[in-house]
Amino acid sequence: MVDALLIIDFQNDFTPGGALAVEGGDEIAGLVRSLAEHVDVVVATRDCHPLDHASFVPEGGPWPVHCVQGTRGAELHPTMEGIEIDAIVDVGRERDDEGYSGFESSDLARILRERDVDRVLVCGLATDYCVRASVIDARREGFEVVVAEDAIRAVDVAAGDGERALADMRAAGAMTVSSDDLLAETTG
Repeated sequence: MVDALLIIDFQNDFTPGGALAVEGGDEIAGLVRSLAEHVDVVVATRDCHPLDHASFVPEGGPWPVHCVQGTRGAELHPTMEGIEIDAIVDVGRERDDEGYSGFESSDLARILRERDVDRVLVCGLATDYCVRASVIDARREGFEVVVAEDAIRAVDVAAGDGERALADMRAAGAMTVSSDDLLAETTG
């Protein structure tokens, strides 16, 4: 079985000090690094929006301007340096691309299939948006999916959004486990 680690949007703008910071978003760094060391393939997704992206408040959307193409905020978090990443997939590149799922308008499914990936291990930001959408789409694409529950963080715009997102992922057929359990399995 070929495992791929899918690191969702672990970017500067989604971590403390960023334009759309997820509380505790930087706390997943060590777990991401540990998981990356024990898989066959590592793929990272990035929000990579044009300045006039439809999701931005100035354009009538719900979110502050974030992860604008070519800015520091759109770059992967500095703790990602040194992790061997096989592919980076940018999403939300066009004004009207929602960009929640790493599979939306991207080559992610093709990249995983070309590397004969059977199972996708998921970590990153944010549980209730991009992680949720990517996990559900990975299941729709036919991949076995395991979410590292302690290596994700939620925005929780409404209390409980993160827990509801986990329930949605499980309902789609994804498993949710701790990183310790996942590491024990991949190293055992």
